[in-house]
Amino acid sequence: MRKRWSVLLLAAVLLLGGVGFLYGTGFFEAARSLETLRAYISDAAPYSHLCFLLVQFLAVVVAPVPSNLVAAAGGVLFGTPAAFLMTFTAVVSGSLLTFSLARTLGRTFTERFVSRKLSEKYQDVLRTKAPVFLTLAFLFPFFPDDILCILAGLTSISLKRFAWIVILARPWGLLFASALGGSGLDLPVWGMVLIALAGLALFCLGMKYGDRLESCILRRLEKPKHTP
Repeated sequence: MRKRWSVLLLAAVLLLGGVGFLYGTGFFEAARSLETLRAYISDAAPYSHLCFLLVQFLAVVVAPVPSNLVAAAGGVLFGTPAAFLMTFTAVVSGSLLTFSLARTLGRTFTERFVSRKLSEKYQDVLRTKAPVFLTLAFLFPFFPDDILCILAGLTSISLKRFAWIVILARPWGLLFASALGGSGLDLPVWGMVLIALAGLALFCLGMKYGDRLESCILRRLEKPKHTP
C-alpha cells in the first residue's frame, strides 16, 4: 500500500508539474504548427537540446501532441541524427513510464486519461493478442500510441516484452519525421514533391478509411468465441 501511494504521489507531481511547465511556457499555443513549435524550442537556447528532450518526453506522458510533429521541429533545429536520438529516448522513456504507472496504479490511473469508450474498444484485443496488436498499432499512424501504452499496462504482457515492442516498432515514424525536418533524406526536389504527395494521399486515405482498417485489424485479432 505504501508503494502504491508513493507511486501515485510521484505520478501526480510529475503530471501536474509537466502540465504546469508546458502551459506556463506557452507550449500548447506553440504546438499549433511546425514553425511556432520550432521557434518555441529555439527560444530556449542555450538549453534548446534539453528543452526539446523534455518537451518530447512530456508530449508522450501528458500532452496530446503527436511525437512526429515535435520530431520534425527537432530535425529542423538539430539535424536528423540528434533529433531522432533525443526523440527515440524520450518516446521510449515516456512509453515505459505510462505503462509502469498503469501497471502499478491500475484502472484508477487509466480512467483519468483514457475514456471508457476507447478503453472498451481496445481492451479485449489487448488482453488476447497484445504483442501482435501493439506491434501493428505502433507501425500504423492512425492508432493512439500513447493511449495504448497506458492500456497495455492493464494486461498480462511483461514490461520486458512491452519494452522490446516499443523499441522495435515505434522508431520508424520518428526517424522519418526527423529526417524530413532535418532534410536528412538527401532527395532531389522532385523526390521530395513525390514524397509530399504520397504523404498527403496516405493522410487522406487514413482520414477516410483509417477507422475501417483499424476495425478490420481488431476483428481479425479478436479471439474466436467457441460455442458449446
